Amino acid sequence: MEFIVTRKEVAELAGVSEATVSRVMSGVGPIKAETRQRVLEAAQSLNYHPNAIAQSFARRRSGNVGVVLPYVPKVHIFSTYYFSEVLSGIGQQVKEMGYDMLLMFRTPGVESDYMRIFRSQKVDACIILGATDTPGEREELRTMAEAGLPFCLVNQHFAGERFPEIDADHTEGSYRAVRHLIGKGYRHIAFLNGSPQYSNSGDRLRGYVQAMQEDGLLPEAEAGEDVIGAGAVPPHWYYEGNYSRTSGYKAAAEMVRNRERIDAVFASNDRMAIGLMQGLREHGIVPGRDIAIVGYDDSEAARVTDPPLTSVAVPFYEMGRLAAESVLTRAAGGSQTGEEASPVSIKLETKLVVRQSCER
Repeated sequence: MEFIVTRKEVAELAGVSEATVSRVMSGVGPIKAETRQRVLEAAQSLNYHPNAIAQSFARRRSGNVGVVLPYVPKVHIFSTYYFSEVLSGIGQQVKEMGYDMLLMFRTPGVESDYMRIFRSQKVDACIILGATDTPGEREELRTMAEAGLPFCLVNQHFAGERFPEIDADHTEGSYRAVRHLIGKGYRHIAFLNGSPQYSNSGDRLRGYVQAMQEDGLLPEAEAGEDVIGAGAVPPHWYYEGNYSRTSGYKAAAEMVRNRERIDAVFASNDRMAIGLMQGLREHGIVPGRDIAIVGYDDSEAARVTDPPLTSVAVPFYEMGRLAAESVLTRAAGGSQTGEEASPVSIKLETKLVVRQSCER
């Protein structure tokens, strides 16, 4: 019976990290001659065959950057402000660096196989949009990171991991939005959040809670307790959608039942805010007059709602551009892995754009 020797076993025998084994086997990056020899001898004695994906990646180039997008039936993903802006930024940078962009779709809820993208040899680098925090997703991303493959997450981060990522400071953006409402005299501020599987949903909730706690509108968390786990937000102030206009529209009916205890709403994106405004109007509640609304993203639609929507501007275009620059720079310079790598981690600033939807 033949046993498959792992990189971990080679690393233990050679007395080095798995990352060092990867770099030696792929022939990429500076490694001390003594270390290289020790790894090669350990590999030979164990009859270790290195990962063919990492090796082939180091040798060839396709000229393509893969962009992974979530596929949701009946959802026009390219018409959404977030995806269109990020893709525009990626496309501009990819073009400037002499590459092409290859779009790939994954079905949310289905386990990802990102390694397959590189195994296919169709791309030199990969940018992932819409990643979700599941055990399977984390494992796939760890595998790519360990193999030193050039990839980058956009608008998603994973606590406790060191993955390459381009994000925005959503906690600060939400905090400023809610503080603006409080400054206008609103005290009963509800929060319409997106799906908790996305890190930016947690970031926005954290900003909301921090802003409310500062004025004593929510109880303080216990020492060492995360604000999200504190259970500090009463049910009549917390609602959850999925970042779609329809989910905002449906949330309106729930809020109407708690109307006497709500005088403002902060929504996690403009699409939900716009759906919410539509739903509230159908119940005779006029946004901007009877209830204040603040959105997030500062999409083009925020400028033409009635009334125009106060929203948090996020530099999605720049996030896409930086993600493309990052992965292509790594692809051109070769793979880096584990402890010798310095994964790019950039968090861009947001900006509150004030309009008439939250004027008294």
